[in-house]
Parts: sequence; structure tokens; C-alpha cells
Amino acid sequence: MHTVSGGEVAGILVAVFWAILVSFLAVALARLAQTLRATTKLVAEVTDQAVPLLADASAAVRSAQTQIDRVDSIASDVQEVTSNASALSTTVASTFGGPLVKVAAFGYGVRRALGGRKEDVPGKAPRRAVIVGRTVSRRSARGKRD
Repeated sequence: MHTVSGGEVAGILVAVFWAILVSFLAVALARLAQTLRATTKLVAEVTDQAVPLLADASAAVRSAQTQIDRVDSIASDVQEVTSNASALSTTVASTFGGPLVKVAAFGYGVRRALGGRKEDVPGKAPRRAVIVGRTVSRRSARGKRD
């Protein structure tokens, strides 16, 4: 029979410790490999879905830029039409404004002159005003104020 010495026991313990450590590291590496495979698969799927989405987004941005260019063109046309309308309004006002005011003043003067000469025409009915719930003629209301 062979007796086990202290050095042999220590050697067996070290061998068992290393076996447990190697087994633990092998399990950890296997799980890490499995995680890396799943991550690679996920990245591939995301890439497959992201490429068409990026293409669609790029097309949408190009379309939006086209629409913005059209709106800018329309806005500049509207600004030009507005300035032309303003210039036309100023031209019409300066061309016809003075003579129309003179014609209107002349017509008013003629009406005043002819209105004062008609003595055989009966006078208009006096205008009425409402004061505190009752109706009175303006002439009588004016007379009371004086």
C-alpha cells in the first residue's frame, strides 16, 4: 500500500482546481460564442431592413426638396404679382384720383346750388332722433339744447 504524501495531495487539488477552471471557461466561451452568433444574426436582419428604409427616407427628402423649390417659386411669383398690383394701383390713383375728386366736388357744388334755388319744392320731413325712449325731431331737440 501506498501512502499519500502532502505533496501528492496538493498536486491533486491543483489538478482538480484547474479542471474546474477550464470547465468554467469552456462554458463561458460557449455562451459568448452563442451570444456573438445571435448578435451577428440581429445585425444582419437590421441591415436588411435598414437599407430599404434609408432608401425610402432619401426619396422622401428629395421629394420634400422638390416641393420646397416649387413653393419658393410660387412665393416669388406671388411677390412679383403683388408688387405689380401695387404699382398699378398707384398709377390708377394718380391718373384718375385727382380728376374724379374734382368731378365729385363739381357735382356736389352743382347740387348745392340747384338745391338752394328750388323754393317751390316742399321741404323734407324733419329727421327724428330717439332720446330716452321717445322720438323727437332733430330741430326741436336742437332748439332745446340751445
